[in-house]
Amino acid sequence: MSNANRKFRSSPRKDLAQLTLDSFSSLENLEKLAKHGKIIEASTSGILIHFNREDFIKKELRTNLNIDSLLGLKVYFNIHEMDLEISGKIARTQFLGKKGFYVAVDYSSDAPEYWRECLMDLLPS
Repeated sequence: MSNANRKFRSSPRKDLAQLTLDSFSSLENLEKLAKHGKIIEASTSGILIHFNREDFIKKELRTNLNIDSLLGLKVYFNIHEMDLEISGKIARTQFLGKKGFYVAVDYSSDAPEYWRECLMDLLPS
């Protein structure tokens, strides 16, 4: 297990009220990867997002059982209910069968610790 995965999984997690994403895009080439997503959990180092297969824009992502090609990709997304944009790096992915995918985004290197702690306090649970 990489250090990024250990760090994301070791932070205390917060189960959240329904929060949705307006978009999910690559920070490197600004390509839109997904139309929608739902935030499942958050910690001071990362956010766990659920995507349905239909949410992905690229056919390669919609038709594959494995989206590990996204690992390490720098991304940004907007939390609709908070009108807040967050950027980070995809730390891990998980296939959920017919339910879609989980994507864990580590945002600890893009934001200072005090900001991440304040975000945790502001996220609705």
